[in-house]
Amino acid sequence: MEKEKKKMGRPKLDNPKNNNIKVKVDDKTYKILSEYAKNKNKSVASVIREAIEEKFKIES
Repeated sequence: MEKEKKKMGRPKLDNPKNNNIKVKVDDKTYKILSEYAKNKNKSVASVIREAIEEKFKIES
C-alpha cells in the first residue's frame, strides 16, 4: 500500500485575488487611508476592497 502524499504549500482559497490594480493617490488621501487601516487593524488593500464593495452595492 502506498502512502498518500500530502500537498505542499498554502491551501487554495475559495475566492483567490488574482488581479492587481495600481492607483496613484495624493499624500492626504494616502494618510487618511493608511491611518484608517491601522486603526481598524486591517491592510490598506482590504480597506480598499471593502470600500469598492460598499460603493457598488449602493449604486446597484
